[in-house]
Amino acid sequence: MHVVMFADQHLESLGGAQVSMRLQKRFLERAGHVVTVVAPRLHRPAPDDTAYLDLPSIPLTLDREYALTWPGARTDRFVDSEMGARLPVDVVHVQADFWGAYIGHRFAARHGLPVVHTMHNRVDVGIEATAPFPGLVLRALNAWARRALPRQVAAPAAGRDIAPAGSDIDGWAYLRRLAAVSRAVTAPSGHFARRLERHGVADAVDVIWNGIDDDALDAALAAGPTERRPGRPRFVWLGRMSPEKRLLPFLEAVAESGIDAEVEIIGGGGQLRAAQRLIERRAPVASVTFAGRLSYAETLRRLADADAVVQTSIGFETQGMTVFEAASLGTPAVVSDPDIGAELGAGIWTVPDATVAALSQTLRRSAADIAAGSPVTPDASVAERFRQSSRTAAMVAVYERAVAAGR
Repeated sequence: MHVVMFADQHLESLGGAQVSMRLQKRFLERAGHVVTVVAPRLHRPAPDDTAYLDLPSIPLTLDREYALTWPGARTDRFVDSEMGARLPVDVVHVQADFWGAYIGHRFAARHGLPVVHTMHNRVDVGIEATAPFPGLVLRALNAWARRALPRQVAAPAAGRDIAPAGSDIDGWAYLRRLAAVSRAVTAPSGHFARRLERHGVADAVDVIWNGIDDDALDAALAAGPTERRPGRPRFVWLGRMSPEKRLLPFLEAVAESGIDAEVEIIGGGGQLRAAQRLIERRAPVASVTFAGRLSYAETLRRLADADAVVQTSIGFETQGMTVFEAASLGTPAVVSDPDIGAELGAGIWTVPDATVAALSQTLRRSAADIAAGSPVTPDASVAERFRQSSRTAAMVAVYERAVAAGR
């Protein structure tokens, strides 16, 4: 098949969805499919790939990492012109929430193509965590969607009340608009899929985890963990340094817990300086290092070497990919989000509530278990179920179903 993916951001930019899409692309190509990726042009040097169709864009952030392409007639003409030599297309896979989604759905509508839409984000929680006036933002977003999305409603959503009265500040109404013009909807976790169904976004949502690179997983498993230092646990926190990820409460908990441990923070973002200042001010017993942004392979190596990975966001993650990557490598996790903990199952220390006190107590408990040589153990089957090759096969089955439904 020829699969055309649409994204809000270039695949070579930073972000979990971009990492997932790069893996999906590579494993689809490995399975013999053709992939085109349509996304805003990146405004910094990046690896080139003939599969990328870069849209004219404007930078969104000062570091020029993220960009925006305005959906409309001019962009439609550009996409059609550039896609002319790449036709025919079998299926459109939208993995975007904003302008990339509008551009992708408009392209599919013009050419009568089926759309599979992967919901990567809790739009309501993300906007509430990052925008000063979330109600206004959601109102504007729903208005934008009404204008930019195709008018017709896809068959699976026919008859659904897509946006009932008073829903302009409802993130679920926004996602219902996207699902209404999709032939299939997927989500990267069971808990998010069931939440989408409960809020009427789609009648049935396919659960397809974001996977881990088979080759990188095999290499990390073959290498095995480095020699453990007895008595001093190693914790890794990995992610974007922004409020919804709750890095600062984690560092407060590290200081309050008094654990004698090595704590490594991997990633970057707007709260880096605040995090560094917090450590300088609190001077915890634990040694805390900021590793910055690391390559995918190096990140997996650090996860394999850790005694535990710590995941602190609550209600924001649609999957919580880090803890699944860690579990695939045999590394347990301290988990704050009960939905993610339930999906992961074994191999976790659960934080009972969102307070710093609860997190510090759980850190003390996990550190004591690790130091005693009796940590919790992840489910060994996760490593096989999480491989990208298996996730790609599952997604291809959704593509085939979406294509067949239109015949």
